[in-house]
Parts: sequence; structure tokens; C-alpha cells
Amino acid sequence: MLTVDQLALLFVLLLGAVVSVPVGDRFGLPAPVLMTLLGIGLAVADFVPNVDIPPDLILPALLPPLLYAAVRRTSWRQFTANKRPIFLLAVALVFVTTAVVALVAGAIVPGLPIAAAVALGALVAPPDPVAATAVAGQLGLPRRLVSILEGEGLFNDVTAIVLYHVAIAAAVSGTFSLPNAVLDLVLSAVVAVAVGLALGWAANRLMDLLDDVTLQIGLTLLVPYASYVLAEELHGSGVLAVLTTALFLAEYATDADDVMTRLAGHTFWNVVDTLVTGVAFGLIGLELHNALRTASGRWGEMLGWAAAIVAVVVLVRLAYLLPATWLTKRLHAKRDYDEEIPTSWRETVVMWWAGMRGVASAALALAIPLKMDDGSPFPDRDEIVFIAFGVIMGTLVLQGLTLPWLVKRLGVRADTGSEKAFEKALAIRAAKAAKRRLREIEDVEELPEELSEQLLRRAFDIGARISPDLGDEERREAHEQRVRRMKRVRRIQGEMMSAARHEVLAARSEPGRIRRLWTGCCGIWMCGVCVEVCSPTRAPPASSRLTGAGLPWGCGGDCGSWGSGRWCSLWDVARGGASLWRVCGGGVTPRAVFGVLCTIR
Repeated sequence: MLTVDQLALLFVLLLGAVVSVPVGDRFGLPAPVLMTLLGIGLAVADFVPNVDIPPDLILPALLPPLLYAAVRRTSWRQFTANKRPIFLLAVALVFVTTAVVALVAGAIVPGLPIAAAVALGALVAPPDPVAATAVAGQLGLPRRLVSILEGEGLFNDVTAIVLYHVAIAAAVSGTFSLPNAVLDLVLSAVVAVAVGLALGWAANRLMDLLDDVTLQIGLTLLVPYASYVLAEELHGSGVLAVLTTALFLAEYATDADDVMTRLAGHTFWNVVDTLVTGVAFGLIGLELHNALRTASGRWGEMLGWAAAIVAVVVLVRLAYLLPATWLTKRLHAKRDYDEEIPTSWRETVVMWWAGMRGVASAALALAIPLKMDDGSPFPDRDEIVFIAFGVIMGTLVLQGLTLPWLVKRLGVRADTGSEKAFEKALAIRAAKAAKRRLREIEDVEELPEELSEQLLRRAFDIGARISPDLGDEERREAHEQRVRRMKRVRRIQGEMMSAARHEVLAARSEPGRIRRLWTGCCGIWMCGVCVEVCSPTRAPPASSRLTGAGLPWGCGGDCGSWGSGRWCSLWDVARGGASLWRVCGGGVTPRAVFGVLCTIR
């Protein structure tokens, strides 16, 4: 049972995770760096209460949402397009790092068993891509580097966790058989993939039956936990099961008409990822606090061990990347591969320095059992936790703070020309799809010519927001005139909507109001939908709308954006592949619209 002090501490951890995001944005720092500093503060504070969390609950509680959130940032297509460099980094490099760290740790830490040393090597082996990609977003790194870092960060966790489980099992039991371990790994992988595919298919079917965004998002929160627990109960790999389920849903739950669910899910899982990451860093700070108490007088020696392991993981990554990148480029030159690879030594150096350790290492360190099978304490557990936190702190703080400087110094930048060409091609495809659907509707419905032209103009306007150079000079000039006019309309309409919302909110305290009627009216106005413009035959019940809080940029409800109910007609046009226009009809930046296109995949 948690005490009041422990609940207050949990609140502090969650608050620190939330505050770290805007503070990091303000000062150009990745949020995980600030969360690490929060963990350091908890480790050295004297007033922090003891929090004893069973280690066997750490992985089931933290890993499923973290893995699921990570998979939502990638896709199976992205993995297959970069399978060779991802395999070299996420599988081979993890094995190499684990082996070298185990050898060094066994040599410098007196009495450290080989199984415990391997567990230490496995838990510090996987880099965390969150901080690296956060910096990449600020500095505009090439897309190929970001894709490789994200893919590496997803699959290296699975590899490291598998090695970690094998090492921990050998350490607590005191026995190890290589043939049995290999057989167990194969069987657990088969069970995990089967469970992941089955639950992914079932969840996808169930979400098709649910027509409420809240229920669909709630289901996505339950699915990773169900996948993990079921696979573990069947003696499979829970981590691999979650990965399989998430990849299945990311690949097949991509109906363009479900864009509202995908946008709400994107926001929801960003929140979950931030909170769980903050809790993980806070908990390892608390665990380090306990370790420092029991290891008083040995801090200098333990700091030396941690510094040595930091040097090992950093140098091993560099020593591995240089020949691996050269070999991959040689193979790529001889054969027609579509994989993205670093094209210069500068990009290789950036990829090396972006190998920061993070939340996965923290969770694995917390999950080290307290006792062996015979009841004796786990050997050197406090030392392993201290070294793990030292590696996280050393890589996140040192590399995280200096990565922006290194990127600028080396002059690594994204190819903006190719990205703009991609945006233009995508805008043209979406516009053609919308136009085809409009022609199909005209074949079965009699539409006034003025309405058809208006719909085409609106479709062009949205495409032009994604790619400003879309169309000829005359059409672009007409688009700019319409944009200026719509900005004025939106400004005036926004003031009108604000006055209406304040009036509706003021009505809450008036006597004799009917709650049902007030709730319905409030739902419409809070979504920013102009009831005088929106067609009553198209407006769904207010209870079924997604409020602005569920969308990344805070746009309006089901009938359009920023109160422009006239955009409802685009819902029909959008069925040809551009339903995002219905959601982003007005008032959003080109990057936001392009982000929606990427979200739909």
C-alpha cells in the first residue's frame, strides 16, 4: 500500500516529466536529459522517502507502453526499407557491446559473476532514440539518419531484453546451458510472434466495430499490456509480442477515414510516453538513492567503474560503425538496394554520437531481482544499478548536450530540395485523389457547377499549403488572394466564436438550465463548429465529436477546423484518399497538414 509521501513523490515524478518538455523546448535540450537530471536530484536528496517496488513488476508496468509508443513512430515499411543498417545496429552491435562491456566489467569490478556482467552489458547496450530524434527535429538531420536511429532504437531494445533475460535467469539459478537457452529463445520467439499477430488481428477487428474515438484509444492502451502478459503466461517473449502487435496495427490499421482516431491516438501516446519515461527516470534515481546509502565510502571507486563503462559503450559504437558503414556502402554500390545509409563520414560521426542510453536501460536496471533462487542477495546489484545510471547520465548529458554543436560543426543537414519535391509529389497525389472522388460523386449526384468549382478550389488551397509551388502562377496568385481573405474571415469568426463560447459557459451558473441541452450546445461551440454555417444533416451529436484537445494543433471538431462548418462537404471528396483535408481545412500550417499525411501512412 502506497503512503501519502510516496503518492506525493509519484506526483513529483509525473510533474517533472511534464515540465521537462516545455523547458527542454525553451532551452533546446532533449527532455530525457532533464529527466536524468531530475533522477540525479532524487538520488542525492536526503528528504526522499524509501519506495520499495518489486523488481518483477517493473518490466510489465513500463515496457509495454514504451514499446508500443515507439512502434507508433515507425512502420513495417520503414523497417524493411532500412533492414540492413537496422540489423547491423540493433542486433549485431547490441551483441558486440554486451560482450565487450561484460568482459570489461568482469575485469574491473571485483567478484562480479559473468552472468551478472552479461546482464549489465545487455542493459547498457541499447541506445535510446528519443533524445537523438528530438535533437534531429530541432536541427533538421537527414531523413535517412532519423529513420535508422528510430529503427535501431525500436529493435535494439528487443535484442537487449532477450539477452538480459537469459543472463538474469543464469545468474539467479546459478546454471546455464547454451543448447537449452537457444531452444528456449526459439520457442519463446515463436510463441510471442503468434500471440502478437493474434492479438493484433483481434484488436484491429474490435476497433473496426467501435465507432467511438475514446473507446478506440482506450483499447490501444490495453492491447500492449494484454499482449505482454499473455505471451509471458505462455512462456513467450512479452517484449517481442508487444512489438509484433504494434507493428501489425501500425501496418493494417491505416484506413484514411479513421484519421480522427489516429490523430487522437498520436497525442494520447505522446502523453503516455512522456509520463512513463519520467517515472522510469525518477524510479532509477530513487533506486540509486538506496544504492548510495549502502555503498557509502565507495563512491569514488564506483564512479571510476561507471566512467570506464561509459567509455566502453561510446568507443565500441564508434569502432563498430566505421567498418560497418563502409561495408554497407560497398554492398550497396554492388547491388541495387533501396536501403537508406549514411553517405559521408560526417553522418557516420553524428550517428555514433547519437547513441545515448535512456529509458530502456533504466527499466532493465530497476528490474534486476533482489534475491537469487537460494535466497541470497543478487550479486553486486547496487553496483550494477550505479553503473547503469552512470552510463545513462554520462551518455545522455554529455552526448545530448553536445550533439547539436557537433551537428552544426560538421554541417550535416537534410536535403531540403528532395524533401520539398516529395511534399509536392504527395500534394499532387492527394489532390488528384480528391478530384477523382469528386468526379465519381458527380456521376451519381447532380452537383451545381459553382459547388464543384468551389470544392476544387478548396482542394487546391489545401494542397498548396503543403507545397506552396503547386500549380501555375495564375492559380498560385488566386490561392494567395483566397488565403488572405480566409485569414480575415477566420480572425473575425474566431472573435465571434470566442464571444459565443463565453456566453455558453456563463450559462452554466444560471438557475433553471437544462443540463442535457446545455451540454449539447456547449459541445458544439467548444468544438469550434459554427452551427449557423454547418449543415444540420451532416453534424453528428456533440458527444461523438473529438474536441480540440485531442488534436495536435488544437483545431476544431468533426465538421471542420476553426469553426469553418462549410468544409463538411470535403468529407465526401476525401474518400478518394485525402480525408485529412476534412480535418485540416483551415488555419493550420503546411507542416501540420504534412504531419497528418505522414500519420495516415
